[in-house]
Amino acid sequence: MKVIHKIPAARQGRLVAAALCLITLSACSGLRPAATPQPAFYSLDSTRAGVPTVAPMAAPTLIINPPHAAAGFDSSRIIYVRENHKLEYFAHSEWVDPPARMLGPLLVAAVERTGAFRSVVLAPGAAAGDLRLDTEIIRLQHEFQSSPSRVRFTLRAYLVDDKTRRVLAWREFDSAVAATSEDPYGGVLAANLAVQAVLENLSQFLAERQK
Repeated sequence: MKVIHKIPAARQGRLVAAALCLITLSACSGLRPAATPQPAFYSLDSTRAGVPTVAPMAAPTLIINPPHAAAGFDSSRIIYVRENHKLEYFAHSEWVDPPARMLGPLLVAAVERTGAFRSVVLAPGAAAGDLRLDTEIIRLQHEFQSSPSRVRFTLRAYLVDDKTRRVLAWREFDSAVAATSEDPYGGVLAANLAVQAVLENLSQFLAERQK
């Protein structure tokens, strides 16, 4: 004879409620979006150290205006290029500040090392000096159109007489450095080297104008 054990109604209710909770939790976990990775932040830094060369008292004072950037390169987003004329951005990697803003102090340090100027000051338009340097970032991008990929940095610079506002000299400086890896960090390392190369060339250009 088969004995059938009947589950009490109260216990049945608890079991049904528990099953419904499990189903609801499973459904909610399936709908919940995956956690968004935290962005990584990178900087442009000076790779050269040393005490600035002391300039003679007769040397001019250079005012460096805060650098500008061309459209598309004026944010903290790290740009890469796979096709000509098409700018793309790494999803989870950014500069700690727009490159133009990070470039100002690096410019001052690089020009100071030449000893060609009595003082080098990063200042807004109201500051006065003998000469003024205006700069614009034309591009700073990680290019994946070749292997290995490379980072290209292009900077346009104008040396201006601060009293007459006459442009004394101008030049466009460009540097391309191969990336050590095909990812944002490899590009950041290459970007720092490319920026340093351009700053050294620009500093030499400015120093030669004072001879």
